[in-house]
Amino acid sequence: MIQKIAHTALVVRDYEEAIQFYCGILGFQVVEDTPLEEKRWVRLATPGKIGSEILLSKAVNEEQQAAIGKQAGGRVLFFLHTDDFEGDYQLFKAKGVEFTEGPFEHEYGKVAVFKDLYGNRIDLIEPKKLTSNL
Repeated sequence: MIQKIAHTALVVRDYEEAIQFYCGILGFQVVEDTPLEEKRWVRLATPGKIGSEILLSKAVNEEQQAAIGKQAGGRVLFFLHTDDFEGDYQLFKAKGVEFTEGPFEHEYGKVAVFKDLYGNRIDLIEPKKLTSNL
């Protein structure tokens, strides 16, 4: 299973569609879902990894709607690290995730790239095992 994801905040059009994508397709879990006045605090985490999470916030105006997929001044990059690259790669493909690059070997490990429902780039990575000369 996926091990971790970089901490990030994601602006979404609709909470339920985002939750369905990340939980229903990628296997994340909702760890907090708190309705607030005019907002909703939704934290998603990879299974068993409460400290690795996405915070969802909803676009509330046209400017934010237009920024979806171009957040933080450019594409939001998610780095999903896995110890079972082939298993996760095949699972995601079976669930309809279309990979735009890879799999290929990179200096830091095996990589395949796909985009989420907002066009944000997600890198599925199996890091190379580090060896020590000690």
